[in-house]
Amino acid sequence: MSGRTAPPGVLTVAGSDSGGGAGIQADLKTMLALGVHGMSVLTAVTAQNSLGVQGAWELPVEAVRAQYCSVVDDIGVRAVKTGMLSSAELVETVAELIAGTDAPTVVDPVGVSKHGDPLLAASALDSVRTRLLPVATVATPNLDEVRQLTGVRVGSEPDLRRAAEAMLEFGPRWVVIKGGHLSGDAVDLLTDGSEEHWLRAPRQDNRHTHGTGCTLASAIASHLAKGHPVPEAVKAAKTYVTGAISTGFPLGTGIGPVNHAWNLPWSAGSRAAGAMGEGGRDGTP
Repeated sequence: MSGRTAPPGVLTVAGSDSGGGAGIQADLKTMLALGVHGMSVLTAVTAQNSLGVQGAWELPVEAVRAQYCSVVDDIGVRAVKTGMLSSAELVETVAELIAGTDAPTVVDPVGVSKHGDPLLAASALDSVRTRLLPVATVATPNLDEVRQLTGVRVGSEPDLRRAAEAMLEFGPRWVVIKGGHLSGDAVDLLTDGSEEHWLRAPRQDNRHTHGTGCTLASAIASHLAKGHPVPEAVKAAKTYVTGAISTGFPLGTGIGPVNHAWNLPWSAGSRAAGAMGEGGRDGTP
């Protein structure tokens, strides 16, 4: 039917998770659940399951560049999200491509997996600081990534502001410091250096949280692609991720994934989250 209009297109530049809980797989599931068209640039292949990462193989820079240009030159994008980039050469290539793309970009500076496996070479950290973060509309580091990139150690909620200030020095327009590793409520700080938004949600009693970082960044990118301003996009993404965590499920013998389909009408997770008073299909309250 030729009269149909395509949904906004979002491009994820990230690694593959063979277990389906994080990486490209989590990104595309999130985008589908939030009503945008997900497209992908694969940067690395991992052998990964609920217990950890057993192996990782980086794709050649030429392959990454060709995938990116293939999508952007023909289809176009309304937002870009980056995840696992693994090497300085890949970081610099992707930063150059993003700088030439007229679309908001969400940078998830992936350093380690949920299980503690390294996903970014130490030699690439400076490239993230000087090349990738300056082209980010929103950066979404967790506390380990903040420490890797800035040296700031966050031990309590007041430290989130200091972490945000250190991250903003590298040039992203906005930063979300994810405080999920702190005790108490799950609190994140969104700021551009002048305005602050403290995002709180009750901590979920669920160990199956694989893919939360990828999912949050992809949800933010999805809402930015719909034209939402950054604070609105991040708040809606936080609601979506909270529902996904609350209905995460066991898979394998380790840490299971969050439930990316929780907000869809046919999902059992939708009924469970609905009973908790979570939001609707687009992830808004």
